[in-house]
Amino acid sequence: MRIAVFTGSQAGPPPHQHAAATFAESLARAGVGIVYGGGHVGLMGTVADAALAAGGEVVGVIPQHLVDDELAHPGLSDLRVVATMHERKAAMADLADAFVALPGAAGTLEELFEAWTWGMLGLHAKPTLLLDVDGFWQPLLTQLHRMVDDGYLDGRRLDALGVVHTADALLEFVAAYRHPERKWTRS
Repeated sequence: MRIAVFTGSQAGPPPHQHAAATFAESLARAGVGIVYGGGHVGLMGTVADAALAAGGEVVGVIPQHLVDDELAHPGLSDLRVVATMHERKAAMADLADAFVALPGAAGTLEELFEAWTWGMLGLHAKPTLLLDVDGFWQPLLTQLHRMVDDGYLDGRRLDALGVVHTADALLEFVAAYRHPERKWTRS
């Protein structure tokens, strides 16, 4: 099993760094591989380094322009270089059995929402989760609940988005996951 990890290219505060490292180490010790954006910087680098140090498999997928900027992690189990950010996300989705977002910024949100939306549209039936470190995702969850309340988001879709605090809870969620039916189906 491999989990695609979406997270920041900035380090964030020390508690987030510690949580990211603990999470990645726990996945590695459970024999779960990590697929991520291939960088050595920020929480991305923290995740990769911790999983590798614990003997885990870490697959990076990175566009050539970021390799050219010297952002690629040099010590990965497997580094796949692609042409574009679109190819990166597609490759990560193909390689992963589930998706999780750790703290991050706009890129993390974009990756999270694309993976979650692809599931709603029936392009995959893989679980999508948030690792809620220090309440980081609570404001987003408030907004998502507002979308349900206002009729923009089906509550079943929100219920299918996992919110966990540990790698063990993620693995339990993934093991029990039942994907909701596609958003759009023929009558």
